[in-house]
Amino acid sequence: MPANITNQLPKFNHSYILRISFISALGGYLFGFDFAVISGALPFLKAQFHLSSWWEGFLTGSLALGCIVGCVIAGKLADKYGRKPGLIMAASIFAISSIGLAFSNYLTEFVIMRFAAGIGVGMASMLSPLYIAETSPASVRGRNVAINQLTIVLGILITNLVNYMLADKGPDVWRWMFGLGVIPSTLFLLGVLFLPESPRWLINNGKIEAASKILIKIGSQNFVDATLSDFAKTKNLSGSSTSHSVFAKAVRPAVLVGITLAVFQQFCGINVIFNYTSTIFESVGANLDRQLFETVVIGIVNTVFTLLAMWQVDRLGRRPLLMIGSLSLSVIYVVLAFLLKEHAATGLISIFVLLAIGMYAISLAPVTWVVISEIFPNSIRGKASSLAIVSLWIAYFILVFTFPTLAEKLGTYNVFYLYAGICFLGFLFIKIKVQETKGQTLEQLEQNFIGH
Repeated sequence: MPANITNQLPKFNHSYILRISFISALGGYLFGFDFAVISGALPFLKAQFHLSSWWEGFLTGSLALGCIVGCVIAGKLADKYGRKPGLIMAASIFAISSIGLAFSNYLTEFVIMRFAAGIGVGMASMLSPLYIAETSPASVRGRNVAINQLTIVLGILITNLVNYMLADKGPDVWRWMFGLGVIPSTLFLLGVLFLPESPRWLINNGKIEAASKILIKIGSQNFVDATLSDFAKTKNLSGSSTSHSVFAKAVRPAVLVGITLAVFQQFCGINVIFNYTSTIFESVGANLDRQLFETVVIGIVNTVFTLLAMWQVDRLGRRPLLMIGSLSLSVIYVVLAFLLKEHAATGLISIFVLLAIGMYAISLAPVTWVVISEIFPNSIRGKASSLAIVSLWIAYFILVFTFPTLAEKLGTYNVFYLYAGICFLGFLFIKIKVQETKGQTLEQLEQNFIGH
């Protein structure tokens, strides 16, 4: 390649990009913590609060109801005041609610505190990947957004390990399990204070000089010029940003894809395994120690396959990973349902549970967040991301709320036949409707989705 062309290519400060991505992704750790802590604490909470199957589902799902509220708050806050204030609020709410959960003495009080924790998790689940996408160059955006998923699975793994080590410390050990959440939330809060604002939010709000100062830290002057130029080209494509703009005809295809992927990521059923590991293995006769041990192994497999996803998402692409994951899950669930029905050996069931976790971790788990953070136009990204992730949390609530009752009425194995069918339908949707997004800037993607 001629020297004059080489000199025009943008250069990037990868250490700076990774540093701000990891700090923002600590919001994912809070997500992972609250996902995992309920699985280890549930056997103790059943005894503490004498939970019926209905209350078991509602207590578990109350996090999602808070997440829905958190996403709505974050969407409005992110578009009006910026991404950083929302991240600060998310960390603060989570820290306070962790203490509240630890000191809850009544079921109603506990559910209210878990709802409050959900507000913080919901805000972080929307803002962290959004922030990372807006500060990352196209060539590494998939990997960087997947860092958020890595911190989620690390949160799950570390929390499961702590739960396993605390399990024999007495009936009130669940208070420690929840109260320890104050540590990661405080670290997240301190880290966010040092983050810059999203340069794309600054540009969209006319603060070009402030955005340029941040962009020059991320890349070269060529990168600054290219980003400002691309942004100017797409400025008028999606129209103004109003409360109704996310339903405009021009952006509707992107919004529908984002919402459907978000709902499918939950209705694929994998979070039943994460949240109800103890219940699933109890149904085949595993004791409490084995149940909690399975949560640790699940966390390890989840982490390993998430690292594989980070390696492949900018190489293999988003669409192939989503298709492989959804079709594989469909097949695995059919086998798992049969094994549960036949009361197969715990070790054999564990193998297929881990296969399901692995396929999810390399595909639907990280890639859904990547695609949602990429496909929406700059002018409505906060609102559209909020709508998609609200849909995700509604789907999560329905999933975890209904599982105990469905398992009680139909048998645990029949529920997995249902999830297998949903996964196959998800595969067909991805094959027909989802476009590849790797290697394109956010502005190029905007032109592809709504410019033609």
